[in-house]
Amino acid sequence: QVQLVESGGGLVQPGGSLRLSCVASGSIFEINSMAWYRQAPGKGRELAALISSSGTKYADSVKGRFTISRDNAKNTVYLQMTSLKPEDTAIYYCWVFANYGTEYWAQGTQVTVSS
Repeated sequence: QVQLVESGGGLVQPGGSLRLSCVASGSIFEINSMAWYRQAPGKGRELAALISSSGTKYADSVKGRFTISRDNAKNTVYLQMTSLKPEDTAIYYCWVFANYGTEYWAQGTQVTVSS
């Protein structure tokens, strides 16, 4: 079993910053990719940012504002979010592709951008 635990969500004013963290633990043999997806109210889940051995990938809507990084020794992925906008309000989900072909999802953390 693999568990993903997120932290760092909350309420922030427009223009503010937040840092999300996601720690993977349990029976992990290898991690291929890690990512953050998000789902805004009334919308489908979308990829916000992904990191793998090939590099990083961002949604056009977050490029230049969000930065994804990972600490392989800690099996942790981070999402640094700056210049936040109300349209960034969503539930953010950590996603891990590990153990030679299995996807794991965290339960999600709420990020609300509002004055």
